[in-house]
Formats: sequence, structure tokens, C-alpha cells
Amino acid sequence: MKINFSDVGKDFGVSDWVSFSQQDIDTFGKITRDIDPYHMNVEWAAEHSPFKSTIAYGFLTLSMLTYFCHQILDWPQLSGTEPEGMGLNYGFDKVRFLAPVPVNTKIRGRMKLIDLEERHPGEWLRTFDCTIEIEGSDKPALIAVWKGLFVEPGAGRRLKQED
Repeated sequence: MKINFSDVGKDFGVSDWVSFSQQDIDTFGKITRDIDPYHMNVEWAAEHSPFKSTIAYGFLTLSMLTYFCHQILDWPQLSGTEPEGMGLNYGFDKVRFLAPVPVNTKIRGRMKLIDLEERHPGEWLRTFDCTIEIEGSDKPALIAVWKGLFVEPGAGRRLKQED
């Protein structure tokens, strides 16, 4: 999706609802070598956790922003067509984890463009307010200000070794 200066302030909408199974959570824990029982031990969490069930890792929830962004902005990668450029993760200015996401609870992403800056010809720094909402809850799972660099075909600068 081509984004223009006129889109600054625009709420691009929401993604579909998705959820994490216990297997999803366990796989993430194994990959990241974080075997916290709040996330991976169903019996322990039922007895000891204030949530009475396992919860998704905050970083697992945060990682869904990429999928939500692709879905909301209708990125060509999801449809199998050639992209019109390359999107690069530039980083976050702010991430706040506000509420846990219990296993099998549905979440979705919401994105609003808050800034657009042409850094170099054909290189656009896009800044989004992102929210991951929890179905049935007034409190979101997280909020984040996410920056992404979009490079149009043929526009990328060649970085020198000393850069």
C-alpha cells in the first residue's frame, strides 16, 4: 500500500482476530529459552497464577505487529505478488505491556500513521501508533510507537563500511 503525507493521522483500521494456543506459547518459550511457568506450565498457572491460566509472552504478542501490519496495510507479501519496495524494521520509541493475554484469547492489531518523513529520495520513515486489543476487554494488551523504513525499488543507498 502506498502511503502519502495526506495519510498522516489516518487510522488504517484493524486486523482479523487471532489467538495463541498453548502449543504456540510453548514453542515461543522453547525458541527464546524462557521456560517461565506463567507461560508454559498449565497446571502450575492454574494453581498459582493470578490469571488462573497460562498467558502469552509479551514479546510473542509484540511480534504479532508484523503480521497485523501486513494484514492492515494489505502488503503484497501476503497475496504472493511482488512488493513495490522493501519495508525494514527501524525500531520502537515506546512499548508498554498493559494487560496479559491468556491462552486462546483473541487479539487484533490497530494502526494509525502519526508521522511520515522522507529521509533520502525514495526512503520513507513511517511512524505508527499501534495497539493490540484483547477481545472483550477495554484495556489493550499493549501499545507501541513503531517506526519502519520503506525503501522504493532502486532507491536504497549503498551503505559504506564506515557508516
